[in-house]
Amino acid sequence: MTTSYPSVLTIAGSDSGGCAGIQADIKSISANGAFAASVITATTAQNTQGVFDIHPIPVTHIRKQLIAVLEDIDFGAIKIGMLHSADVIELVQKTLREYPIKKIVLDPVMVATSGDRLLNKAALGNLKSFLSDAYLITPNIPEAEILIDKKIDAQKLGEAAKEIGNTFKTSVLLKGGHLEDSEQMTDTLFLYDTQKSISIYNKRVQTKNTHGTGCTLSSAIAAQLSLGLPLEEAVKKACSYLNKSITQGKDKTLGKGNGPVQHFPK
Repeated sequence: MTTSYPSVLTIAGSDSGGCAGIQADIKSISANGAFAASVITATTAQNTQGVFDIHPIPVTHIRKQLIAVLEDIDFGAIKIGMLHSADVIELVQKTLREYPIKKIVLDPVMVATSGDRLLNKAALGNLKSFLSDAYLITPNIPEAEILIDKKIDAQKLGEAAKEIGNTFKTSVLLKGGHLEDSEQMTDTLFLYDTQKSISIYNKRVQTKNTHGTGCTLSSAIAAQLSLGLPLEEAVKKACSYLNKSITQGKDKTLGKGNGPVQHFPK
């Protein structure tokens, strides 16, 4: 008897330092029990201290990567990370619509750790139009504030997640990591189909080793979905995995800057 690998396709940029991007995605997907395939949208000259250069992959080659894997492999979920230009966003959206995969986890990467916006106005418009194609989007607070054009505090997490979900017609995991006034990490999951909101709590870990946490979490969710878990259970399991990964990597050293999580916690 043969069985199929539960498989996830990650579409994102490459991080030469290995902490984030495609590299973090593959580690996270593997750690959560699924097989990872990848489509690379850009390469970076990057380490724990910063990003020093970005080399966009031509859109014609991105499409060829997409078709090569989608024509051959059955994916239980797709994870999408940073799509750096309006053309790339449009291409990925158009190509994925040619295939029947419904469980798309989209991490709407729009703001750098420095606070700088990563997408211009045209790209942001295309990204917003793409959000309704997703099964789940995973914005952090600065990204969520851009999506609804208002400030969000701890008391407004549930309200904001619901507004984003109903505006873009998708489920939302609003990540609360930027709220630093609590010893507790609170993420809010809004399920669009049922209009249900769930608060997910984990202990906040004090560490500088958080490079790639957004990539790691969204990939873990996609992996759990590919294993057949319902969305609420997949998100809760992925959040628990990430918290464990941060905890076990908090005192480790890699490079001179912000290190990664421990992608394979014991």
